[in-house]
Amino acid sequence: MKNRKLKSFVLIMLCITVAFAFASCGSGDQEKTDNGDTVTFTDSCGRDVEIPANIQKVAPAGAVAQMVIMPLSQDKLVGIANAPSENETKYVSEELADMPVFGQFYGSNPNLNKEAILAADPQLIIDVGDMKPTQKEDMDSIQEQTGLPVIFVEASLDKFPEAYRTLGELLGNKDKGQELAAFIENTLKMAEENSAKISDKKTVFYGGGPEGLDGNAEGSVQADVIDIIGAENALVVDEINNKGGGNPVNMEQLYNMDPYIILTTEGGSYDKIGSSDAWAKLTAVQNGNYYEIPNTPYNWMSQPPSMNRIIGIWWLGNLVYPEVYDYDIAGKAQEFFKLFYDYELTEDEAADILANSSLK
Repeated sequence: MKNRKLKSFVLIMLCITVAFAFASCGSGDQEKTDNGDTVTFTDSCGRDVEIPANIQKVAPAGAVAQMVIMPLSQDKLVGIANAPSENETKYVSEELADMPVFGQFYGSNPNLNKEAILAADPQLIIDVGDMKPTQKEDMDSIQEQTGLPVIFVEASLDKFPEAYRTLGELLGNKDKGQELAAFIENTLKMAEENSAKISDKKTVFYGGGPEGLDGNAEGSVQADVIDIIGAENALVVDEINNKGGGNPVNMEQLYNMDPYIILTTEGGSYDKIGSSDAWAKLTAVQNGNYYEIPNTPYNWMSQPPSMNRIIGIWWLGNLVYPEVYDYDIAGKAQEFFKLFYDYELTEDEAADILANSSLK
């Protein structure tokens, strides 16, 4: 009898000891996770970067990264590349507008403020966009200077769906990443199918700047929407400049191109084109085929070339080939604004955005 009681007592004590051991082990795992478990992430440059397994605080390396992350995980941003302009304020939260400004690593005016980034204490710096020739070295440089993990996610137009799925997984918002990716895939498929139906390619000149002569040439990322919809870029050059200012032309060169359609940036040369004797000699102006690219909240084709190009594809296709891209562009803009900016765009707001951007 005593032996049975002793065995029972030993068994009970053993169970208690094991229970404590498991409890202690669970607590240690949780503490380890909270203190920063890391995983290896291979970015689009092929760099293996140790990043936090649980990412809650992110800094964008530029305007494109900011724009891409905003509709996916705005709550994870600890700062922004550029303070929102008056045109953009309506479509961003007050919290985002009040965040620290970091500047950007690329662009016509690179001004990334590494001290401001460090003060915001992010876990990770993310760059998103088109692959630059020096991308790998640039990411390594930022990482060395800040001591923070830095990754690059390629998001050229054809890679945008993959980029959103990757970022969705990375930032803990897989479903939203999938939703955004699906919309972009549908857009690219629509453009591919419609452009295949076009045999008569219309020429388009995209000119920016106050004079409307800062051309965006064929093959430039700033003007890739023209090619995607099945049109032909009127400006062809040997050396493409993707930065601000593009490839400037003069009026004589523009006369020689004599494009079917002329596009200009908001606040640029739209009014001048319609009232200038020099521009009046162009066939596009004589036929009323000159338009202002919508710029709410960002330029729908470039500046910077980000996911704003997705609605740009719907807009420019409908403008240049309405018989093929046959849909209500205002309705499509409302769908895009809801999905990417969580903003209910009214019919009047859509009409205002498209005032100088629709068929005359």
